[in-house]
Amino acid sequence: MSGAHYILSIDQGTTSTRALLFDESGSPMRVRQKDLRQIFPQDGWVEHDANEIWAATLDVARGLLTSGTHADNIAAIGITNQRETTVLWDRKSGEPLHNAIVWQDRRTAALCEKLKGEGKEPIVQAKTGLLLDPYFSGTKLAWLLDHIPGARGRAAKGELCFGTIDCWLIYKLTGGAAHVTDATNASRTMLFNIATQEWDDEILGWLDIPRALLPEVKDCCADFGVTEASLFGVPIKIAGVAGDQHAATVGQACFEPGLMKSTYGTGCFAMLNTGTQQVTSKNRLLTTVAYRLKGETTYALEGSIFMAGAIMQWLRDEMGLIKNAADSAKLAAKADPHSSVVLVPAFTGLGAPYWDPHARAAIFGMVRDTGAPEIVRAAIESVSYQTRDLMDAMGADMKAAGLGDPQALRVDGGMVANDWFMQNLTDMIGRPVERPAVTETTALGAAYLAGMQVGFYGSTADVAKNWQCERRFSPTMAEGERELRYGRWCQAVGRVLVK
Repeated sequence: MSGAHYILSIDQGTTSTRALLFDESGSPMRVRQKDLRQIFPQDGWVEHDANEIWAATLDVARGLLTSGTHADNIAAIGITNQRETTVLWDRKSGEPLHNAIVWQDRRTAALCEKLKGEGKEPIVQAKTGLLLDPYFSGTKLAWLLDHIPGARGRAAKGELCFGTIDCWLIYKLTGGAAHVTDATNASRTMLFNIATQEWDDEILGWLDIPRALLPEVKDCCADFGVTEASLFGVPIKIAGVAGDQHAATVGQACFEPGLMKSTYGTGCFAMLNTGTQQVTSKNRLLTTVAYRLKGETTYALEGSIFMAGAIMQWLRDEMGLIKNAADSAKLAAKADPHSSVVLVPAFTGLGAPYWDPHARAAIFGMVRDTGAPEIVRAAIESVSYQTRDLMDAMGADMKAAGLGDPQALRVDGGMVANDWFMQNLTDMIGRPVERPAVTETTALGAAYLAGMQVGFYGSTADVAKNWQCERRFSPTMAEGERELRYGRWCQAVGRVLVK
């Protein structure tokens, strides 16, 4: 087939690196995937090998382009990525100075507490929309500069580059020609002022981070550079970039205020479009850039849950209770429906709305006949409970801002194939849950962004026309039962909080 009819979407996640091919209508054609090794140097520390991420990206992308689609048929590349994960590398050689520090990593908890004690959190929230937490890139970068000999001096001289994973991959794809990121990934660093859309000198000063380290920030649809011809045989434009949750928001066509999506991957991330209004949360949610197109910023409220699909991995790999994700639904269905078992999955602390990096996982309510089905059910239910936490907080913030209550929840990610989870989720939040026909919404969002830049789509309205609901789940649980179960969850969370 002649002509550039496809978008190559690179989806670099926490547990795997994938490349997907989408046609002009947004239909997924093929996919290649490679698992990513997790590195745990100490308790609460999580790292990735940035060179391994780059090699895997090249491998899966080339795999797609040697299986029937020539690089000449690719109109552009879209990139979406695990956010906040921090890479520091040599500007000339392109070699990382340290393993990438992953978003889940908690090593900078003490630094965050110190900054909170100095009264800096309200300023951070006002400027960046974020809270002082080890989750974000800023303190991770400061840690690298503090612990790599000579790094801060080299950074001030412009010899080093900082970037999130999108930035790292663009640098490598362009042979070092482009040190750029997009507004969504920048908004997750805790170094970017989301009102002015500029790096913030005051926060950089607190962390002693030289500005020379930082990439240029672009719209989500933009000219991010061109791949080196030697990589794929011909140069290909990089035309769309967004952090994974922002890309999923685009892929779910949440373009109007009040539309909301939740992605159930390694973690769970709910994002609620608030339009051009920057809503400051009173309930410890995050204010973030949903996307930036043609210089106009659309904002969102976001709630982040650290453990979702990762709980299924724990049940399989560490506990040996299931062999695969499909087993979890079967076991949950066999559980005693009157079981009071509650699992709080604070394996790496708790995210929104608690933000306690010191909390740790626990199981409550077990009795003598508690078995694998009850524990597996409690594990799945914990994701529904955490989503309820987020939706209640978002509803309160939206009401305070005069924007109305979020209605149906659009969902995606690996866990949403589990119908038992879907029904439990809609029962617990008391709202309809919509599963789209195309559940690869993160990669799809990156493809849409690249497609808008190269003319596949004229506007977000064209993208919205593509969205289709595959199945809508509605609540059947009685209100009294819902509140009884949620009350048990709230009590259990209270027992693991350290703050």
